[in-house]
Amino acid sequence: MPRIHWTEAGERRSARWLSTTRPTPRRVVVADDRMRADTAHRLARSGTALLWRGDFHGARQLLRALARRCDRAPAARGGGPAADPAADPAAAFHRHRRDRARRARILGMLLVELDAGYALALRRAPDTGPACALAFGPPGGGPNMIALKDLLGAVGAAEWRRKGVAIPALGGDPIHPHYGVFSPVRGEYVDLVADAPLPVPSGGAAPGTSGASAPLTVFDIGTGTGVLAAVLARRGAGRVVATDISPRARECARENLDRLGLGGRAEVVAADLFPEGRAGLVVCNPPWVPAEPTSTLEQGVYDPDGRMLRGFLGGLAGHLEPGGEGWLILSDLAEHLGLRTRAGLLAEIEAAGLRVAGRTDTRPRHRRAADPADPLHRARAAETTSLWRLRVGSA
Repeated sequence: MPRIHWTEAGERRSARWLSTTRPTPRRVVVADDRMRADTAHRLARSGTALLWRGDFHGARQLLRALARRCDRAPAARGGGPAADPAADPAAAFHRHRRDRARRARILGMLLVELDAGYALALRRAPDTGPACALAFGPPGGGPNMIALKDLLGAVGAAEWRRKGVAIPALGGDPIHPHYGVFSPVRGEYVDLVADAPLPVPSGGAAPGTSGASAPLTVFDIGTGTGVLAAVLARRGAGRVVATDISPRARECARENLDRLGLGGRAEVVAADLFPEGRAGLVVCNPPWVPAEPTSTLEQGVYDPDGRMLRGFLGGLAGHLEPGGEGWLILSDLAEHLGLRTRAGLLAEIEAAGLRVAGRTDTRPRHRRAADPADPLHRARAAETTSLWRLRVGSA
């Protein structure tokens, strides 16, 4: 891990920097409960990190105060008028993303120090050791430094991992997300995969039906927590190969599949997109919005320039068995934001030598779709998530 350096009480000090996405701050000053929120905000905006030495609850109060200052109208910060989402949704989206990135950068400037065992030496501090060990690996190697916001995220992720997320398509069995792995809280895409008719393997009957059947091989591209691999294995797939480029995601998927008793039929392998070979069904739920993520978690939603979507479509034909299908699970939020067009998506499908054999749509059920205060409410309210059934060849 990289190291962060600072001077405190005239002594030069250093610590491991616990972050997977944030750059190491170049300037660090010591702060405590005597520092005013306006001063802290001014320093953080200028790129100066604040090493907190006061009370733990005081640190949380300061973080909330910084958030309130970040959330003020852009015009109040000299940022100019916001774009009209109705007239120019793409400009409104990019303005929203800039504001969120600025907010994340400023809030990430409030730091706390952990000892070699990940303990937080602040008054009234919780036990942070177990959560940090899950997020960052075994302790050791001297003191550690972390943004308070990231520490709170690790503690919250540990609780999610302990409790799990109940999945109706798995009979209510839970999936346990790990730190930095996108949680399957949006159940509509899982339900689409649970309900879509499975393709008939070449020379046999569909899994779960009567008659001789060749075992269906499934590739789950970008598996994340492994939830779709688990659903398809439960539906009768003979073999599931789940891929992910992220080591965190692969560990998470393996643990979930083993916990569900599916480790014998579903394997998790490292791959950017496709594993070796061909399958009767290839499933992919890529990030929906072509934009830069600002955190590891956001990689489940934002994909720069739609790289994963284009890679899946471009390589699908070469990994399908005869008569096989590719299932693309994709929200049209990017279309409502003016970042992608339906005509462009269909053109990419055709250019990849594929045709649309069918499509099933569903409406989002998440809270922000019904929140008029959300800056992207107009697009979210119109959003539809679809399962596109793709086959090789023209119609």
